[in-house]
Amino acid sequence: MRILAIARGRWGERKVEMARTRGPKGWDIQVWTPPRALPLIIDEPEEVLPPSLPPSDLVLYLGENPSLPQLLPAIVRATGARAVLAPIDNSAWFPTGLKNQIREELSSLGVGAVFPKPHCSLTPLTCGYGRAVETYDVPLVAEYARAFGRPQLRLQIDPESRTIERAEVLRSAPCGSTYFVGEKLAGVPVDSAVLEAGLFHHHYPCLASMTKEWIDDRLEDTLMHVAGFILQEEVAKEVAPYRQVSYIVPGERAGEDGKV
Repeated sequence: MRILAIARGRWGERKVEMARTRGPKGWDIQVWTPPRALPLIIDEPEEVLPPSLPPSDLVLYLGENPSLPQLLPAIVRATGARAVLAPIDNSAWFPTGLKNQIREELSSLGVGAVFPKPHCSLTPLTCGYGRAVETYDVPLVAEYARAFGRPQLRLQIDPESRTIERAEVLRSAPCGSTYFVGEKLAGVPVDSAVLEAGLFHHHYPCLASMTKEWIDDRLEDTLMHVAGFILQEEVAKEVAPYRQVSYIVPGERAGEDGKV
């Protein structure tokens, strides 16, 4: 798969590096670094874009400027791309109204576009979090999502000590935090693994926005916290068979094994 990444700044550059070092060997990843300063409204894309861009199958948009998304239709035409993946880890960089406009423009070109919010919510079939999850059918994005997106771990756990021995990363968050957290989880007791995973995730650190917003119609939080929730849910699933659960009966005291 030929990928053209649009990236400037640590957020995007880290994801490009991950795709190059941890992605499938068959991926050919090229990068265009846009100018730092852009006009609010871009009427003439050719005044901003380089004279030529490499032929591509997928445009991986990692821009950090709210004007930059306006260039996506022109980039698609210049590269012949058949799909666009434009994650949103900061809503200020890609406002909802602009996202809907760009989605329609790309659709008119016959190009499928996926906008996972946050990036690490992406799976080969869905993206988004909570009640905002939506499905998509864009094969090139699904191919990317088999390698990067919503974290998937396989935890090897010692049943006697109930501690994590090692973590195998089946799918990493695009920024690479899953590998970092997986290494840190070695030796952690299963009963504290979910909490520790959230702390390790923040220590990486996650570069998603810390601005509070409505994630869906029930949850108001930051995208950084949502990214942490996603990882914690994966860890919780893996350690669930090994965790001790205490059941509280009114008027009686439960032991660690759950028996009264």
